[in-house]
Amino acid sequence: MFSGMKFQLFLASLFSQMKGRHWWFGIILWIALIAPAQASVILRVAIERDVNQVKVGSSTTAIVKDGSGKTLGQLPAMNSYYAQAVPGGVALDRWKSPLFWIEPEGKGFVYIGDRWYRGRTLVVPTEKGLTAVNWVDLEEYLYSVLGGEVDARWPQEALKAQAIAARTYALYKREKERNNPIYDLGKTPDRWQIYKGVISESPTTYAAVDGTAGKVLTYQNRIILSAFHACSGGHTENVEDVWGNPLPYLRAVPDFDQNIQQCNWVRSFSPAEISAKFPEVGNVKQIIPEKRSRYGSVKSLKIVGDKGEKMLKGEEVRTALKLRSTRFNVSNGNGAFILQGLGFGHGIGMSQWGAYNLARQGANHLQILGHYYKGVALSPIKVK
Repeated sequence: MFSGMKFQLFLASLFSQMKGRHWWFGIILWIALIAPAQASVILRVAIERDVNQVKVGSSTTAIVKDGSGKTLGQLPAMNSYYAQAVPGGVALDRWKSPLFWIEPEGKGFVYIGDRWYRGRTLVVPTEKGLTAVNWVDLEEYLYSVLGGEVDARWPQEALKAQAIAARTYALYKREKERNNPIYDLGKTPDRWQIYKGVISESPTTYAAVDGTAGKVLTYQNRIILSAFHACSGGHTENVEDVWGNPLPYLRAVPDFDQNIQQCNWVRSFSPAEISAKFPEVGNVKQIIPEKRSRYGSVKSLKIVGDKGEKMLKGEEVRTALKLRSTRFNVSNGNGAFILQGLGFGHGIGMSQWGAYNLARQGANHLQILGHYYKGVALSPIKVK
């Protein structure tokens, strides 16, 4: 692409952009240019985002490279170092560079924050500090996700269903984040999936991922939003009743998770606790489920105080009050609001505990997926 001199001039121009107000565009171009070429699907998982420093290392000797791909030196095996945000880029041990790659030799793992991961590490500056990104093969990423999302001792058919759902979800999110120059996914379940690194891998997760390798769910030849949750409490929900946007494959279906203890919950709030969450309403007098879905989930919840009212809608009902689900009833007792509910999660798509029970009853992974995702096909990944 460039001769040696032209490339150096390009980098000098890029560094200059980074110092000015348009530095972010420089980062976008830069990562696109120096990212190692890959034949398989590689995910960029942000492990630490916008922090001042992050601990990094490798289980084997690791090669440290700068943004041009030049080898700066090595990190010895089983030693940790702090990468720190500094003016102009990142400092790591004795080096300073606009960004760093840490690439373990052989089959080594990288250390980021407080965990071991497969793949390699990119440490890159952001507007708020630095971000450490794990570049990892999709299938190896799933080895960990599977053990983080469900119990690795579950029936293999339930694990296979989870593997396909998780693979599909990861690629759906990757496509949605295609304009993000730094990462495709994070490591937490609030927006992504649970990713704990090698600690959550096991022989059963290897078998489930390898046994479904490269397979995803599609609807009319497009990869789907394969939402899943812990348990629905007896019936999943239509997606539009929770997130507002109707999708033909995320339809409400009868579930098989009523016997699960985590699906039955009770939360008690004092009026003062609710008032602290919503001070604009004053002293809370009532909590009223205003509208429910056909299957009993609260679509809108009104909080009434002596200074006004607050209306929570859709998923906000669950997240604002930190509830397990939106399927609950409200009663009063000893001056408190008592919420008694069913389910754990948003209630859309596949119930993980429902998949567990279906597998125990003899259903295979395709039957499980076909129950929770309507009209979908099992398709090979099309690498973009």
